[in-house]
Amino acid sequence: MPLLQELHALHVSHQPGRYPANPCPTALAAWLSDWLADDCVQALVAKSPAGAIMGYVIWELQARGASPLSHGGTKAMVHHVMVAAPFRRLGVGKALLKAARDQAHAQGAVRIGAAYAPFNTASAALMASMGLAPVSIQAECYLSNPAG
Repeated sequence: MPLLQELHALHVSHQPGRYPANPCPTALAAWLSDWLADDCVQALVAKSPAGAIMGYVIWELQARGASPLSHGGTKAMVHHVMVAAPFRRLGVGKALLKAARDQAHAQGAVRIGAAYAPFNTASAALMASMGLAPVSIQAECYLSNPAG
């Protein structure tokens, strides 16, 4: 939970109109538990030899049928990857992504993808180091205030 809260706070600090600040910890824990209960969503946690949580990755297997415009197949979509500050730049993120990629491939995934915010240069560099390259750009704007 602390790493998830830190990751969320990073997004709030850069895109406060998109993300609600300071979500209720109880609600956040319930949401995470529900999300991880989905059979297609998987997570891995890296722990130090002393038992400290170094980081985590959450991905989802997404199966799509072929169409005249798409090859289809199963894709592993990385939703979150976060490494605790004391363990950054030590290869923990790469190890988590490699393990997720290998597990997803063993489960039939033919490709892996990730979405990351434009401000997140650390994620962009991590993804590039793992061979992931941008293939599309998603743009959005709000038509009304999302907070009501």
